[in-house]
Amino acid sequence: MADNEKPKLLVVEDDFENQKFLQIFLKRRFEVHICDSEETFYEKLNGEKFDIILMDISLRGKKDGLQLTRELRKLPKYKSLPIVGLSAHAFQKDKDNAYNAGVDVFLTKPVQNDVLMDSLVKTLEEKSNQSLS
Repeated sequence: MADNEKPKLLVVEDDFENQKFLQIFLKRRFEVHICDSEETFYEKLNGEKFDIILMDISLRGKKDGLQLTRELRKLPKYKSLPIVGLSAHAFQKDKDNAYNAGVDVFLTKPVQNDVLMDSLVKTLEEKSNQSLS
C-alpha cells in the first residue's frame, strides 16, 4: 500500500517519548502527523485534512484535549471526524467528560498496542460507513 493511501492520523500528544513510540507504531497503518499543543494542533488542522485524531486528554498549556475536542465538534467541518481520546486518568468521570466533549472512543494509558491500533482502525471504519449511508 502506498503512503498516500494510508488514512491520515493526527496524534495530539505532548509527551515526547509517547510521540516517538506512536509515530513508529502507528505508521504501519496510518500516515502519522504529530502535534503537541493547541497552537500546533490548529496549524496542522488548517494545513491538512485528517481522517482521524488520537487526542491526549491531558495536554499541557491553555487548552486540554477535552477543550480541543469540544471546539472541533462545534465546527460543521469536523462534527463527524473520528476522535479517539487517550488519557492516563481512568476514573468514570474522566470517561464521562471525554464522551461528553465528543470523543468516539476513550482509552486509558497505558493502552495495549493491539487495542490502540484496533480502536483507531475500527473507529475510522465505523465513521466512514456512517458517512456513506
